[in-house]
Amino acid sequence: MRVWAQMKQGATVAALLGLAVSTAGCASIRDHRGYLIDPALTNTVQPGVDNRFSVERALGQPTFKSQFGKPTWYYVSVDTRQRPFARPRTRAQTVLTINFDAKGNVTSVDRGGMEKVARINPDGHKTATLGRNRSFFEDLFGNIGSVGALPGGNQQGAPTGTGPNGS
Repeated sequence: MRVWAQMKQGATVAALLGLAVSTAGCASIRDHRGYLIDPALTNTVQPGVDNRFSVERALGQPTFKSQFGKPTWYYVSVDTRQRPFARPRTRAQTVLTINFDAKGNVTSVDRGGMEKVARINPDGHKTATLGRNRSFFEDLFGNIGSVGALPGGNQQGAPTGTGPNGS
């Protein structure tokens, strides 16, 4: 009886150990993308005091710069979390926007967060297209007989010359 109890206890420990090992792969993945925002550095950028050179020395290269309109630098930081067998979800987002005037001096510094994230739910229906609705088998076997056919499609429309264009 005592041996049976030890075997049962050993089986329970083995089952719990196996469960712990198998669920270790099901942990959530946390990831950071973009700029690592340091509040001590970002708070030092002041409108009217700093310029492009001083901002670049303090914060580094921006994530991206505006191509049109007023000169603007964007520092984007995104924290994501992905549960097992799911798509990554945005947990936190910070966008530091620095606007410059024509001379390169800082005119404003704006901070944004998750309120700027747009949640969209695409429509799952298919877009209608012009043309025939072909089945799988029509797509698969539709070209049989057309391989090796003459360029004109029939004997009367075939080019008669010997050159590359039929001349």
